[in-house]
Amino acid sequence: MTNAVEMQQITKAFGRVRALDGLDLTLETGSVHGLLGPNGAGKSTTIRVLLGMLHADSGTVRVLGQDPWTEAPQVRRRLSYVPGDVSLWPNLTGGEVIDLLAKMHGGEDRARRDALIARFELDPTRRSRTYSKGNRQKVGLISALSVTAELLILDEPTSGLDPLMEDVFKQCVIEARDEGRTVLLSSHILSEVEQLCDRVSIVRAGRVVETGTLADLRGHATTVVTATLSRPPGDLAAIPGVERATVDGTRVELTTTRFDELMTTLASSGIETLTVAPPTLEDLFLHYYDQAPAGATA
Repeated sequence: MTNAVEMQQITKAFGRVRALDGLDLTLETGSVHGLLGPNGAGKSTTIRVLLGMLHADSGTVRVLGQDPWTEAPQVRRRLSYVPGDVSLWPNLTGGEVIDLLAKMHGGEDRARRDALIARFELDPTRRSRTYSKGNRQKVGLISALSVTAELLILDEPTSGLDPLMEDVFKQCVIEARDEGRTVLLSSHILSEVEQLCDRVSIVRAGRVVETGTLADLRGHATTVVTATLSRPPGDLAAIPGVERATVDGTRVELTTTRFDELMTTLASSGIETLTVAPPTLEDLFLHYYDQAPAGATA
């Protein structure tokens, strides 16, 4: 199987609001794929369709080669899901929750379970009602990682984790990918996505507006320019392709998609120092959202 997930022209409306509006998404097997977009872009609805919790109004969906709506039990046995706010049975211990979820999934790797509990520094003997948000997230992550799921769907999974545990999480995701498993990671932490993901899809108003490797996205997006000039420049915002220009006296910071025209203008003001860098993931994200249309709400 080449692709773990294939979504083609997916639409989903809630009343008059179109949460998904012709969304296309493909996840290659054995890869980590980032799903980016602010609240209301359509990420949560996309994930619910993949989990078989929602039925798309139109389009086709295949998860591990199966229909997540008509073949939901079979699909769910082959994937694990961690939401951004894990809810647990309050009277069970963390270890009991992990074991119960594993049994519902078809069984756990006991050695892997114990190793993950140690790595995430979780006390499995405490009642779930005593856990902090971060510890609840640990239970969810350990449960998802300790079973042999082919697909991991992680929706803001590190919410509540401290930086040390975030590093453990990143190591576990890399190990899962190296084992041939596929990971869909929806996250607001752009540095996390940049470090982990082989490919990224940016969602806006219920559609994927760009997808590819970071190198692909950077190849036809903005360039980040920082310069110190001899004289204050003119109106840089009037130059075609220039975005988010900040001028502080003779110091300039901006992004541009048309480097040659910018350099002509900067040179006329006398360039003393110049730094040109590829855009960060945050720069790419802002580029696609500078003029975001209204539309999706979930």
